[in-house]
Amino acid sequence: MTAWCWTLWASLAASAPLGAQAGPTREYSVQGPADAARAGEAHDIAFRIDRDERMTVPVRLSGKGPFRFLVDTGANRTVVSTALAAAMSLASGPTATLHSVSGTSQVRTALVPRLELGRDRVRSVEAALLEAAHMGADGIVGVDSLRSEKVIFDFRRRLISIVPGKQRTRPEPGTIIVSGKLKQGHLIVASATANRVPLMAVLDTGSEITMGNAALRSRLAARGRLGPPERIAMKSVTGEVLVGEAFHLKKVTIGDVELHDLVILFTSAPIFHRLGLDERPALLLGMNALRAFDQVSIDFVRKQLRMTIAGAR
Repeated sequence: MTAWCWTLWASLAASAPLGAQAGPTREYSVQGPADAARAGEAHDIAFRIDRDERMTVPVRLSGKGPFRFLVDTGANRTVVSTALAAAMSLASGPTATLHSVSGTSQVRTALVPRLELGRDRVRSVEAALLEAAHMGADGIVGVDSLRSEKVIFDFRRRLISIVPGKQRTRPEPGTIIVSGKLKQGHLIVASATANRVPLMAVLDTGSEITMGNAALRSRLAARGRLGPPERIAMKSVTGEVLVGEAFHLKKVTIGDVELHDLVILFTSAPIFHRLGLDERPALLLGMNALRAFDQVSIDFVRKQLRMTIAGAR
């Protein structure tokens, strides 16, 4: 828990397009590894890409499920839907302050005695409660369930690999490694640009679209590097609406990797202020950027971002 507790960032922020409707809480099956992983070893979890281009994985609560949870590196804490908490008769926790892209709100919490992600990862968590209709899922796996680990997102095979933080892994051919820093549990890298404007970048696997702050937009506009905008409305997981203007950026670089014609939504979202990035050009890299790679990994222990270019293996 951070010093100012229950901070839910970015993608707890702009997850689903305005008007998207979530289905009822339901159980579903996903094909996993043939053999149970032993404690201390890496193991894989199959993920799905939902209609909003976000990753979901099967999660069990106290042996029940699996249920459909978003994987969100932009969320500081794990979340469970109010409907699922009621169905599971989870004990109530304290009221918490939730910081999302669209603002601050008070939310109820529930005590989850046993959250199972994969076959050998079991944790007890104090989860924030949100409506499934706003999340578009039964819950959210935040970085509090992934810290001290290396998390590898393999988009080609649709697998998430969770590797113990102390275990070293050999980079795949074509992998670019970028070092960064951790702030409130989130990896921030500085080796990035948008149309040649230097910026700070944060990975946000829970958002379908990349978002930029006002400082980046101002810098790009001053240099004449913005085209015509398109107005977009996004619904947050708290049900609030975030409105901004989207642009196609000619080139975004992260380390030595180049992304071309990337759509970015510019907003004055409070997330940038919370991370101390409101005065500096910054991006929250959403799924529309990350899926350009075969593989993306976040090493929370070594503070590294690794990106394997599509087709380089």
